[in-house]
Amino acid sequence: MSRATLLLSLLAVLSSCDRSKIDETKWKEAGAEAVLPFKKNLKQALVAGLEDGPVEAVSVCRLEAPKLAEAQSRGGVKVGRASQKLRNPSNAPKPWMQPFLQVYETDPERREPGVVLIDDKTVGYVEPIFVQPLCVTCHGAELAPDLKAKIGELYPEDQATGYAAGDLRGVFWVELPRE
Repeated sequence: MSRATLLLSLLAVLSSCDRSKIDETKWKEAGAEAVLPFKKNLKQALVAGLEDGPVEAVSVCRLEAPKLAEAQSRGGVKVGRASQKLRNPSNAPKPWMQPFLQVYETDPERREPGVVLIDDKTVGYVEPIFVQPLCVTCHGAELAPDLKAKIGELYPEDQATGYAAGDLRGVFWVELPRE
């Protein structure tokens, strides 16, 4: 990506977030707090699934991750995950997330949680997801044949492999009501 494109992406993020209308520190804290239980529960579910093998972990992730996001989405708060390289198409990024993902992918120095005013009633929060060593089992470059077959069966359009520990995987996101 050229410097001009990167600059335009940064300007899009900054212009869509009217700092006079939101307290960034407050909303970053609220977003981090709202997404924390989802992150912890998802990790626990994946670790438990991996105890029965990677094929089981893929099935657990497919079934449990949406339930965990839904359980944490209440009181007008919505949480989830998004990525440019999808495994599950329902995790496609919403338009307000795109500028953050572009910046995170092109400028590793700017991979900090961010907030944006989505509309008069909603603030969006994103925080980068980095591939952990555990994640490489199902998202790495080398997959066991039975795992690769299961992923192909469940996700024929899968784009979520080829990662190494430390790579950017996507974002956790939160939409918070502005009350």
